[in-house]
Amino acid sequence: MVDPVTTERWGYRALFAALAALVLFIQILPFQVVSSRLPGPDLLVVLAFVWVLRRPDYVPTFLVAAVVLAADILQVRPIGLWAGITVLGLEFLRAREHLIRDLPFMLEWAMVAGVLLMMKLAYVAALGLFMVPQPPLRLSILQVATSVLSYPVLAALSRYALGVFKRAPGEVDALGHRR
Repeated sequence: MVDPVTTERWGYRALFAALAALVLFIQILPFQVVSSRLPGPDLLVVLAFVWVLRRPDYVPTFLVAAVVLAADILQVRPIGLWAGITVLGLEFLRAREHLIRDLPFMLEWAMVAGVLLMMKLAYVAALGLFMVPQPPLRLSILQVATSVLSYPVLAALSRYALGVFKRAPGEVDALGHRR
């Protein structure tokens, strides 16, 4: 029999994969949902950041890497570049999850905004280094801004609709292990 902690973890991992598949499906549809003047947020990365700062065990690195790599392929971006940068940003936040857990939401939001900005700048720099054509820097910064603005919305949806809560300090699971 499978213990409830493992079942819960794998259930949320499957939910993350399903949400990522839904976001990718909507992004590759042949019609535009929003105006083309404002780039949409990178919902996959923001969702991964929201979940890793609440429950790091729900979003393993390999799952996020696979999802973003699939997004690279489907959105015809340089394969693996954004996935690698996303994994670096995700692991940066994962390593600081225990520190961010006690901070107010505004500081958490600012930390995520800084990480998203550094990730986008690294992506633009890597594309520029290899002289790959890219959109204007203004559009890249606007995408970061829309991603940062979508963070509180996804955090609220994750908490209230999906039940992904922040861990409490000293919280233990059903088996008595510290999380």
